[in-house]
Amino acid sequence: MLTVTSVNVNGLRAAAKKGFGAWLAGTSADAVCLQEVRAEEAQLPPEVRAPEGWFTVHAPAAAKGRAGVSLYTRREPDRVRVGFGSSEFDGSGRYVEADLPGVTVASLYLPSGEVGTERQDEKMRFMGEFLPYLKELKARAAADGRDVVVCGDWNIAHREADLKNWRANRKNAGFLPEEREWLGRVLDEADGGYVDVVRALHPDQEGPYSWWSYRGRAFDNDSGWRIDYQIATPRLAAKAVKAYVERAATHEERWSDHAPVTAVYEL
Repeated sequence: MLTVTSVNVNGLRAAAKKGFGAWLAGTSADAVCLQEVRAEEAQLPPEVRAPEGWFTVHAPAAAKGRAGVSLYTRREPDRVRVGFGSSEFDGSGRYVEADLPGVTVASLYLPSGEVGTERQDEKMRFMGEFLPYLKELKARAAADGRDVVVCGDWNIAHREADLKNWRANRKNAGFLPEEREWLGRVLDEADGGYVDVVRALHPDQEGPYSWWSYRGRAFDNDSGWRIDYQIATPRLAAKAVKAYVERAATHEERWSDHAPVTAVYEL
């Protein structure tokens, strides 16, 4: 069995003060992918920088206090790669991958974007570079007899079932037609060739949502978005026996505005 969890921690130092450490100590995951760490390694408290029983790799952004991704694995990776060969984005703390026996696990933090701003242009440039890499990664893994799972905050709700208020968000970043079309290409058997693991196991469910705004009563009303995914190669996706969102019991028990997304693969 391989259990993989992905979560945007919304600042790892803050999350550590709210309960991330207790969650990590209690998880049964073999690999944990973090996004929006927003700290350099030396700034992290020891219990989250290098917790006992885990091998860790941290990929902070060159811009202090922004982005940042990390990977925690129970066993030492055979290989680690930071970035995906992009001159613009490899120093932005948005991608790290590690080779474990038979599978490459990656943590991705895709830019969030904002309509009509440079942030949206940046998001589109990232997407334009990242899809060819995903195809390359898949082909390389297949040649080596390996599988791939790219976990993280993709910052795109693919379908109407992936966000509560989809009608009001049709012109907002995260649910734009061009963003949804791009993610559709990632998941197109004839194009990117990857599989949305949670959706494959829950084809008819609204959500399950993984992000809720801190504004208003979004969490209490379950008015959320499903933007955190585990996107896997078909052979690995077919081995997924369970996938779920670890939603906190109450608003007060949350240590991030995102919830962990976990999948269990029967290898």
